[in-house]
Amino acid sequence: MKQVLATIGISALTTLAVVWGYGIFEKNNNSFGGQQNGILPSNYKLAGLSEGGNLPPGSVDFIQPSSIALPAVVHIKTKTNAKQVTNNLPRMRQQNPFSDFFSDDMFDQFFGGGRMNIIPEQKASGSGVIISDDGFIVTNNHVIENADEITVTLNNKKTYKAKLIGSDPAYDLAVIKVEAKSLPYLIYGNSDEVKIGQWVLALGYPLNLETTVTAGIVSAKARSLGLNKDKTGNSGGAVESFIQTDAAVNMGNSGGALINTDGKLIGINSAIASPTGYYSGYSYAIPVNIAKKVVDDLIKFGTVQRGYLGIMFGNAADMTDDQKKKSGIAEESYDGVFATEVPMDGGAYAAGIRKGDRIKKVNGVDITSGGELQEQVSKHKPGDKVQVTVVRENKIQIFTVTLKNKAGNYDIVKNDEQMDLLGADFVNLEAKKAKEYGINGGVVVKKINSSGALYDQTRMKDGFVILKVNDRDVNNVDEMRKIIGNEKSVTISGFYPGYDGLYEYPITLE
Repeated sequence: MKQVLATIGISALTTLAVVWGYGIFEKNNNSFGGQQNGILPSNYKLAGLSEGGNLPPGSVDFIQPSSIALPAVVHIKTKTNAKQVTNNLPRMRQQNPFSDFFSDDMFDQFFGGGRMNIIPEQKASGSGVIISDDGFIVTNNHVIENADEITVTLNNKKTYKAKLIGSDPAYDLAVIKVEAKSLPYLIYGNSDEVKIGQWVLALGYPLNLETTVTAGIVSAKARSLGLNKDKTGNSGGAVESFIQTDAAVNMGNSGGALINTDGKLIGINSAIASPTGYYSGYSYAIPVNIAKKVVDDLIKFGTVQRGYLGIMFGNAADMTDDQKKKSGIAEESYDGVFATEVPMDGGAYAAGIRKGDRIKKVNGVDITSGGELQEQVSKHKPGDKVQVTVVRENKIQIFTVTLKNKAGNYDIVKNDEQMDLLGADFVNLEAKKAKEYGINGGVVVKKINSSGALYDQTRMKDGFVILKVNDRDVNNVDEMRKIIGNEKSVTISGFYPGYDGLYEYPITLE
């Protein structure tokens, strides 16, 4: 028995020794530095994945968010009526001696002073998103711009006539309304929480097709493309901070919904990057956090209450060394957003921000591009205070800036819809000039935009001095605004410095 037990003991020890030695040998022999099954890197653990590297229970499925969003995305069709445009260019009598032998009407008739243009009827279509059960709908400004009729068709084929509540080309957003109740609508998500790489769905009516859903991922944020223009036609006054996705979007998708997998609205589809005009890989949406602020303002005030920081800015990566030097920026600066100009009448200057400061944060949110800066500031109205963190001479400084409106004060901006329809920048005539012309005052047409009633219906030129509107004297912009009010048609009278005679421009504002 002793011999048997001893033999078993020795065999067991030998087996254990052999197994241990083989394990050491295999470990040393297989240490090749590659991936090993069952070992999860720390970045996967931080992302909340299990030890097996698997996604949480449940697969990626777009059925539920699609079914939530489809009833709340609408088809918008617009019609712009045919228009007859006619008016005269101003004539400088000193350079037109023949006009001395004819009346104005005869001179125009024989020498082509008048010209008639006909703009044909136009039809277009796009998409929109219902945002309330009583019929408010958000879409792009370019979908409904200049439309005389707006028709909305729901996913269930019901059709409504829509009324324009307000729009702003600087954001490329508009709000329309249909008279209906108990409509399905989309809940706002939070575009600040959108992450690069997450799944998103785009819904709309592309190419005049029925409701279409496409899927993709967020491929970038805070993109600025230079597409939008403000009411003066200036791209510098526009706001762009697009969410970039690879969800397929085509003509007709404009104004449609970009949603997350919870079925919440995170953006309004607005543009595509394409050499052909059709989808070529990237699409762009306006973040919902910008959209909902604009929507609320348009519904409440009829115009966007936009707060201005009071700086001109530039991305260091886009600036030459000479430009950096002129702006007081170190030549070795390669990233970030810098204040290239800080006007003394702006909120930033009053708070202490100066030319050359690098803007690092707004209200604690990191700023790395001009788009991100615009996005954060655009969430606020005149009179709001924002904390701006800057780097100056390698030191962090925090300033509290009170935002101003475009006029340079803190007042709520009134809706000047009819004035805006004229499509021009107006300034008061300087007192010195008024005295020189022998008049009490007037309004100077500083710049006529490439869209608007003055451009479409007249041949008025920049520099025209307005003296009367509807035969009532106008001494300044405020008087002009009050006279125009909600008038559907006006006649503007005035003169061109250096030219003889008064000129009248009848205009329809609808």
